[in-house]
Amino acid sequence: MIATAPSSEHATPSPAVSPWPAVCLPALARAATGQMPLAELLDTAQQWQDRGLAAAAVALYAQWLAHTESPLRHVAGFNQGTLLAALNRDAEAEAAYREALAFSPHFPQAHLNLGHALERRGDAEGALAEWQQVVDQVSDSTHDHLTLRLHALNNMARLQEQRRQFPQAEALMVRSLQLKPAQFDVLQHYVHIRQKQCEWPLYQAVGDVTANQLLVGTSPLAMLSVSDDPALQLMAAQRFVHERVAQPPAQPLFASRPPRQGKIRLGYLSGDLHMHAVGLLTAELFELHDRERFEVHAFSWSREDGSPLRARLRRAIDHYHPITGLSDAQAAALIADQGIDLLVDLQGLTNGARPDILVQRPTPVQVSYLGFPGTCGLPGVDWIIADDFLLPPALEPFCTEKPLRMPVCYQVSDRQREVGAVPSRAQYGLPAQGTVFCTFNNTFKVTEPVFASWMRILQAVPGSVLWLLADNDWARDNMLRQAQALGVASDRLIFAPRVAPADYLARFALADLMLDTFPYNAGTTASDALWMGLPIVTLAGRSVISRMAGSLLTAIGLPELITETLADYEALAIRLGRQPARVASLKRYLAEEGRRSPLFDVPARVRDIESAFERLALQARG
Repeated sequence: MIATAPSSEHATPSPAVSPWPAVCLPALARAATGQMPLAELLDTAQQWQDRGLAAAAVALYAQWLAHTESPLRHVAGFNQGTLLAALNRDAEAEAAYREALAFSPHFPQAHLNLGHALERRGDAEGALAEWQQVVDQVSDSTHDHLTLRLHALNNMARLQEQRRQFPQAEALMVRSLQLKPAQFDVLQHYVHIRQKQCEWPLYQAVGDVTANQLLVGTSPLAMLSVSDDPALQLMAAQRFVHERVAQPPAQPLFASRPPRQGKIRLGYLSGDLHMHAVGLLTAELFELHDRERFEVHAFSWSREDGSPLRARLRRAIDHYHPITGLSDAQAAALIADQGIDLLVDLQGLTNGARPDILVQRPTPVQVSYLGFPGTCGLPGVDWIIADDFLLPPALEPFCTEKPLRMPVCYQVSDRQREVGAVPSRAQYGLPAQGTVFCTFNNTFKVTEPVFASWMRILQAVPGSVLWLLADNDWARDNMLRQAQALGVASDRLIFAPRVAPADYLARFALADLMLDTFPYNAGTTASDALWMGLPIVTLAGRSVISRMAGSLLTAIGLPELITETLADYEALAIRLGRQPARVASLKRYLAEEGRRSPLFDVPARVRDIESAFERLALQARG
């Protein structure tokens, strides 16, 4: 027998199904009557939010706003906007904030939050305008109003720095510090943004900020360029950890996971596995790992930049775990659940780092490598990959990590670097004759004393020029101004634009000698220069960061290019600049022997690292 549907006149309509839990229905109905006091609305919405019913709380505000006339409607609209923003419903959040501002135009909290919503939607100009409204509207010095003004100024400064509008960002930081000197985060950015622009002297007084606050407020990354004192670098790292990093748990996260057997599982933690110095150095490391002994995992929040390098890195990793959308606790739990024996942190304390993952100890052994060439001071990071030159015994007291010493050199590199066609000197505005000194390090690494030394080198080597990276217009202008003050004509400084990696490598052939920065030596750039056959004069100091290039020069067989004082550095550069035959001999050596040297024996360097990793992992297994 075939069943038939009942006729329409006898059909019973299905009751409407509410999308909200039954416990919410009475309050929603009451809000729709227009009789719910604001205090009851706020209290009920907060209770629901605390119970994980944020979407229902949004609906409650919507019902109340639709049916209630109140002079405090802007408060309800603002709260609705914050809930919508927390739910990542930014377009609706923006509308809620705008409605609140329609009822109360002078509502600074709504302007602040609207700015954040606009920024997340990609409207930087709109965000800046909203935060400027707060600065304009809130002018008295009461505690609450000062907090609002600082919030607005600091967000404007942060966004302008991200947009590389450095002078505007610095001016906003100055205004903020004049209002409140003791702001650790602002001081960090203030010092570093002056470094990026080559503004000297670096520590410029502002408001009531003391000299000690400027020094102590210097970020760990900025301190690597400020001072060669390893104690100051350790202090900066530990201050950052104290201010910004969570406390370690009572029990390491890995301890609750079952013991492991079988292949050693290596984990790499990084947000730089794309077109970045770390990505450029590590591609062949991942490719050459012995898959009979190791299983390679990456836990990464790297951006998808569409580059061939990014695709190559992804192919070289056995198990790639994107953790962009995970909290630090969730990411640490994932690492522990994967049974990783040894975790290699490629980020350290650089921009975008996630140290709270490491603090939770998701793995029995945790190692710092490449991303931050110095001590990070992080609880739970046991080792730092080094070599005897990079980290001599005298430096060990200034590192919270123990040195994991490689027999030849700490650095791995990539032998598959694509090189473009070699350009002519004329294409880059270089003279056909005369010594071309170059330094392609980032401008924040350039310090006032070393720049002054470069100017003395130019004065002592007739017809020479200095070829630098044109990172930003303000750094270029400040360096030209300083050169003129030191008696060097502006046409002896030539600025190279950023180009594609293959063209960047090709242009090393046009230079005669690379001058290293100090105390922040070249790392990846030094490897690139030596791979392309360009000799480097370096100054090796008392810190890990100031001994990087010296480590590479030792491994490639040119220790005579390492100096230990600024005077000797300057004298060696002048002597070589005046002896083109000697420079030609150095370049000939690099052309014939450089790529065959231990520095670029990448399979051997990977085996060194693997031997150390295997020993540590097996010891941890017991």
